[in-house]
Amino acid sequence: MLKVGITGQAGFVGSHLANTLSLYKDQFDLIEFRDEYFDESSLLEDFVKDSDVVVHFAALNRHDDPEILYKTNVGLAQKLIDACEKTSSRPHILFSSSIQENRDNHYGRSKKEGRRLLELWAHKYDAPFTGMLIPNVYGPFGMPHYNSVVATFCHQLTHDEEPEVDVDGKIGLIYVGELVSEIISAIVGESEIEFSANMVTKKEIKPSKVIRVSELLAKLTQYRDLYFRQGVIPDLSDPFDLNLFNTFICYIDHSRFYPFDLNAHADDRGAFVETMKLNSGGQISYSSTVPGVTRGNHYHTRKAERFAVIKGRAKIEIRKIGSDRIFVFELNGDNPSFVDMPIWYTHNITNTGEGELLTIFWINEHYNSEDSDTHFELV
Repeated sequence: MLKVGITGQAGFVGSHLANTLSLYKDQFDLIEFRDEYFDESSLLEDFVKDSDVVVHFAALNRHDDPEILYKTNVGLAQKLIDACEKTSSRPHILFSSSIQENRDNHYGRSKKEGRRLLELWAHKYDAPFTGMLIPNVYGPFGMPHYNSVVATFCHQLTHDEEPEVDVDGKIGLIYVGELVSEIISAIVGESEIEFSANMVTKKEIKPSKVIRVSELLAKLTQYRDLYFRQGVIPDLSDPFDLNLFNTFICYIDHSRFYPFDLNAHADDRGAFVETMKLNSGGQISYSSTVPGVTRGNHYHTRKAERFAVIKGRAKIEIRKIGSDRIFVFELNGDNPSFVDMPIWYTHNITNTGEGELLTIFWINEHYNSEDSDTHFELV
């Protein structure tokens, strides 16, 4: 079992990597890291001693004073080196650098210098090292105005703001889940990198999508108009569109948006309700649930999913993995409504009424028992 430590574990990419590694407890032992370890040398030394692999994400992306940004990022790399030297530790260090390395800005220069210092350490001590040049990363839970333009646009479009395109250039993007897969492959040696002593590698990770900023904004604006305002699922047949949509809905204020009311058309025959309008494929199912029973208590890492209550009373609960905050929604089939499940949110549904509960489920892919993307965790 590999012992993996992640600096910056609470950050955007670091938390996604940590959450993914936790799905494979038989392969990886995640070593605890806290940001204050960089301020206490003994804690940082214990951290590197305990780790077979260290993935170094900790860094400042932005700061009002560019000199502070540069000195902080270079200083963090040096502190990691000092801890390894003090303890004679030789973990495989994977360093998160950037395609901005050769640009004339303090962030790019800080990343290039940090990689250079770690390469010198690796050569000196015959240690494996991977310097990863990473393009722009997007995905759920990125910070707007900090991590990526995708995060900024998503936040603005879901919070009654109108985004603007400053420079309409082409941008190379990689989804955070795709990046995590690349990193795990490098950790376990399944990529083209096969490590031996004194193996120092620069790995340029290619973007999975190149798109003009105005085209990106147009897609996200369509999501707002279709989904946020009408509840219509867009076409998710392209992997980029699915990843972008899953990113988008994570920026919705769940406490205000759900449950989303559906229109019931009633006459003397009964009622007719349009529960789902899709520009996408997938699978639709339904369940009946007896009073007091709870279904679910699991989460998905890639699937888009909708719960629509059409008969009975239900309570739906969702909680982001790693968070203690629980969102609770009360639904009633007399006024049909739905709640969509963001990825990386564990969720359940309970029959809180006295009669049968009928729920329609939509998910964007057919169920595959060998790759169900269903991970059990109590809300």
